[in-house]
Amino acid sequence: MRHTIEAHGYSELRACQLIGMNRRTYRRPVKPDRDAELRRRLRELAEDRRRFGSPRLHILLRREGYVVNHKRVERVYREEGLSLRLRRRRKHPSRLRVVTPGPTESNQHWAMDFVSDSLDNGRRIRVLTVVDLWDRRSPCLEPGQSITGERVARMLEALRLKGECPQTIRLDNGPEFTSKALDALRMRTESN
Repeated sequence: MRHTIEAHGYSELRACQLIGMNRRTYRRPVKPDRDAELRRRLRELAEDRRRFGSPRLHILLRREGYVVNHKRVERVYREEGLSLRLRRRRKHPSRLRVVTPGPTESNQHWAMDFVSDSLDNGRRIRVLTVVDLWDRRSPCLEPGQSITGERVARMLEALRLKGECPQTIRLDNGPEFTSKALDALRMRTESN
């Protein structure tokens, strides 16, 4: 703007009109960046510790004596383009998956899962369903509002004592099926 005024001899008003700028915008003094020191130090810390995100860098700044809000650190961190580029995790199978053949007799393969519904009064009810995959017979249905891993283990132990014990059980990775109680039951039955 200053060049336009000096080189062409325009007045300030005329130069602002030509480029479509408000005179107040032109005359307003530029405020110094109050985050300049924070930006400099944040950039230095991010270069030293490349895997640190804004929360950990905020802690380091606080330890150095900077009195700064975490939201301000996050804003400056983003503006400086320091955000970590997260690598996409590649999914590798933990082991080679083999398709299991279908069952050829009863009590060979069972499947267990939960079915949920709500009662008239709004309370939720869950039913643990156990299905024999050979004849679609259900050896056990266990209803309840809260079914824990210990309860699942007790139910399987009761079925085993009645003589109904499958060779394999198909499960999902729900918390009830990955509990310590089921691991303990598996260890007991494998040792017998």
